[in-house]
Amino acid sequence: MANTWWEIQVTCSPVLEDTIFWRFENWNGRGTASERWGQKSLIKAYFPQQQFCNVDLAALALRFQQDALCLGVSELPGVTWSLIEEEDWAKSWKKYWQPRPVGDRLLINPAWMELPKDTSRVVLKLDPGTAFGTGTHPTTQLCLESLEMRLSDPSAAALTLADIGCGSGILSIGAMLLGAQKVYAVDTDPLAVKAAAENRDLNGIAPEHIQIAEGSIEGLMVSEPVDGILCNILAEVIVELIPHFNSIAKESTWGILSGVLLEQSKWVADTLEEHNWTVATLWRRGDWCCLNIRRP
Repeated sequence: MANTWWEIQVTCSPVLEDTIFWRFENWNGRGTASERWGQKSLIKAYFPQQQFCNVDLAALALRFQQDALCLGVSELPGVTWSLIEEEDWAKSWKKYWQPRPVGDRLLINPAWMELPKDTSRVVLKLDPGTAFGTGTHPTTQLCLESLEMRLSDPSAAALTLADIGCGSGILSIGAMLLGAQKVYAVDTDPLAVKAAAENRDLNGIAPEHIQIAEGSIEGLMVSEPVDGILCNILAEVIVELIPHFNSIAKESTWGILSGVLLEQSKWVADTLEEHNWTVATLWRRGDWCCLNIRRP
């Protein structure tokens, strides 16, 4: 892991928040944090030093300004960047992250904070490290809320799921805490695989109940078709994965897909239809959406 990191700070109108988060994710950011002061938002993102030079960062700042103009935001965002040491990076983003309720049943609790004493919610302890998935981003929240709806039926206790692009493992762990029987999780990033395994153990879940491996959908070691497919990545990656869904699905299999901007939803839905899937519901939060899919 890099020892020195770029901390990029963007001060902007709240209208631009979703677009800026999406940009940072698309550029493979290793963590984000946000604050809001009245009508201003401050968004921070962290990248290994070797990923960008000063010229690259100036180009990123210009891209944010172009986004603002395209969205009709008159006040252009302010962008600054600086180098920080790894220890400072770890402390910097953690101090902005607080326990967060999601849906009706879950509470995402930072692993380094004490468990709340006065909650009736199911507590999901999490230390994402450099992996995506803290429960703060709309796409993760939409997926967890969709999972809660899916797993509210008592029969969900027998369900086996696949989590493709598991990141911190938050969806896999959430599924188990909400009542699923087993999750097969994969991610192409070895740091995400490590973080997901650590978070699984942190929540007292046995390795045989969440089996985590490095790779993508082709590397899923499933013994039989799964009952549900979870995928919270980016639309471009999801479109590439859709042709492989049928290889791990049965007629009754459903899916929860997010990481999709609203403007990309038709593209994803059309690709799903081409491969014998249909969108049952579309949930929206800001510029992001979550597609709940099933076989026709």
